[in-house]
Amino acid sequence: MAEKRMVTVPPRARSMSSFVMTSVVAFPSDPRIVQNTQDNSCSFALHAQGSEPTRFSTPGFPDSPYPSQARCQWTLRGDADSVLSLTFRSFDVSTCDEHGSDLVMVYDTLSPVEPRAVVQLCGTYPPSYNLTFLSSQNVLLITLVTSTKRRHPGFEAVFFQLPRMSSCGGYLRAAQGTFNSPYYPGHYPPNINCTWHIEVPSNKNVKVRFKAFFLQEPNVPVGSCTKDYVEINGEKYCGKRSQFVASSRSNKITVHFHSDQSYTDTGFLAEFLSFDARDPCPGSFMCNTGRCIRKELRCDGWADCTDYSDELDCKCNATYQFTCRDKFCKPLFWVCDSVRDCEDGSDEEGCSCPPNAFKCDNGKCLPQSQQCDRKDDCGDGSDEAKCQDVKVVTCTKHTYRCLNGLCVDKSNPQYCGRRSFTRQSRVVGGENSDQGEWPWQVSLHALGQGHLCGASLISPSWMVSAAHCFIDDRGFRYSEPSVWRAYLGLHDQSKRSAPGVQERGLQRIITHPFFNDFTYDYDIALLQLDRPVEYSATIRPICLPAADHTFPTGKAIWVTGWGHTQEAGQGAMILQKGEIRVINQTTCEHLLPQQITPRMICGDSGGPLSSPEADGRMFQAGVVSWGEGCAQRNKPGVYTRLPVFRDWIKEQIGV
Repeated sequence: MAEKRMVTVPPRARSMSSFVMTSVVAFPSDPRIVQNTQDNSCSFALHAQGSEPTRFSTPGFPDSPYPSQARCQWTLRGDADSVLSLTFRSFDVSTCDEHGSDLVMVYDTLSPVEPRAVVQLCGTYPPSYNLTFLSSQNVLLITLVTSTKRRHPGFEAVFFQLPRMSSCGGYLRAAQGTFNSPYYPGHYPPNINCTWHIEVPSNKNVKVRFKAFFLQEPNVPVGSCTKDYVEINGEKYCGKRSQFVASSRSNKITVHFHSDQSYTDTGFLAEFLSFDARDPCPGSFMCNTGRCIRKELRCDGWADCTDYSDELDCKCNATYQFTCRDKFCKPLFWVCDSVRDCEDGSDEEGCSCPPNAFKCDNGKCLPQSQQCDRKDDCGDGSDEAKCQDVKVVTCTKHTYRCLNGLCVDKSNPQYCGRRSFTRQSRVVGGENSDQGEWPWQVSLHALGQGHLCGASLISPSWMVSAAHCFIDDRGFRYSEPSVWRAYLGLHDQSKRSAPGVQERGLQRIITHPFFNDFTYDYDIALLQLDRPVEYSATIRPICLPAADHTFPTGKAIWVTGWGHTQEAGQGAMILQKGEIRVINQTTCEHLLPQQITPRMICGDSGGPLSSPEADGRMFQAGVVSWGEGCAQRNKPGVYTRLPVFRDWIKEQIGV
């Protein structure tokens, strides 16, 4: 509300003056930002030193945690006609929750008002996460409000000034090209409008393919596009979208980008292409979205088009596909895996549970060990119905006996299988992992040959790998520990000397005595480091499953590694990840006849297996062993089943 009021200013120094306040504008503020705190002295004013980065951080960073019950603020200024670029290089505050977690806010003004908020941050971010933000003018305000007594180091940030953009968008005249939102992959600034006028040769049509698209804003309904958006052909696009295509019926198209005054995102990366309207995808299949895919991906049971148009009107191949009632084709090894892949659920009808399994009311099958474990594994609660209040744990060599004689399962250390970072980057154009996302992943290099195998850290001195990595050939003794180097905390193969990476040699290699280098049965090895590693944010052990643990059919698990990303391809530089499912053993034996043993587990791609279990901790489900080709559909990857070897691991190294 605005009002007119005369205000008299008391005399100061040698003058007396008065002024008229013609209006007052009120904005809402987050109550956590303006709450009363015990310490309001944490306030800093900084001015940009040209294009040279200026560093600032929370009090005590990184050696001591920031204070609790405090309010800190940093006012950042630049020269007139400049804008500011702010980057958080390290960010670690308490986890985001509804119980009043610590909170960092960035504002595109010097007042903490909600309509000018750029971003709200909490939790822990990996170094690979993009935390670069741009202002619309020459000021920014950063606030930190703390309420918890958890010990976190806080953040370190840098900022610098750069000239304000004189224009945005423009004319693009070519057969093809690329363009992106301002400052991509950094966050685009508030209050900006860009228009691209694209023109290809007159005898062609033009289409725009968005390879990355992130225009998300808090509390904005999906599809409403009332704030930040891209507009093409009169249609607005916003939110987070997978790759999509917009096309024109002529050789011209106009793309308009708008951001309002609050909450920005990383924006978009796009390319424009000319095409012949009579044959828009030469030698390929065109999705209804306009995207072109290889013809062999049509009707293969996998949705390669985001709109499923490549799987419509198909005739399923009964040899390796199941026909849903709605006529969609699905891989045969997804039948009766307790996951509804057909929209009508027909792939899970008439299924019986194997022996020693519990059948949920919804038809899902679970290992009996997951019944009455105080966790809704069925999804309908039926596995936790009719249970005793306390589940008695039988005392075995894998449990810990308390003073009262009762036993608890303590077969793994408390810190195993946990990540340091609570936030993960959004994957664009691949399956790159974040730094520290898989802190137990190890890269094994053979002398003069670079990365050859992966391994998993299970203790400060021991790792698990595959026995087939250490088979001697005519020219090299891979069984000799001295020819190997292990890199822990590694994310990028080209940065083996980066801070946080620890290099170790091998002191001992223990391959399973029953390993068969023809069938790859018993394909497991234990590796002792020449000296223990120091645990850190990027180096931690994975948990080992108990000998009787079961990874049920249909369970989603993760594969990681630097292996080939495609058949006959080159190894990846950045650690790769992919989500797969455990395949029914009978189905796996059908797909790979006379090749599967009880010590093997099947997944539908290749790589080492990490399985999320209770409390969010990761357990190692298997060790990469073999597969027919690289990530071939309907040719599952095969892994050494780790629970089978739990006792052997304990006997060999005491872990």
